[in-house]
Amino acid sequence: QVQLAESGGGMVQAGGSLRLSCAASGRTASTYGMGWFRQAPGKEREFVARIKWNGGRTYYADYVKGRFTISRDNAKNTVFLQMNSLKPEDTAVYYCAADTSLLTTAYNYWGQGTQVTVSS
Repeated sequence: QVQLAESGGGMVQAGGSLRLSCAASGRTASTYGMGWFRQAPGKEREFVARIKWNGGRTYYADYVKGRFTISRDNAKNTVFLQMNSLKPEDTAVYYCAADTSLLTTAYNYWGQGTQVTVSS
């Protein structure tokens, strides 16, 4: 099992920044990367960004590209999501997930989520 713990959410005004963290523990050797997702009220969960532990390859959803940056600290099994130029539509619960696939993506472990609220 892999346990994930997000932190760093909060309330910020539009144009502001927040940095989310996700610390992984347990059988982290079975993971190949991490992803961030979000779910706004009344909407389905959507992909935000992902990163692989080995090589640090990243991928972003178009609606956050250029504003959000995902990074990792392999030694601490921790992934970060730096969110800049936040918009009210970024308001959501943000979840991190552990990727257990080497060549593709498979998110089999999820954190409990952290609330991000952006006011206009």
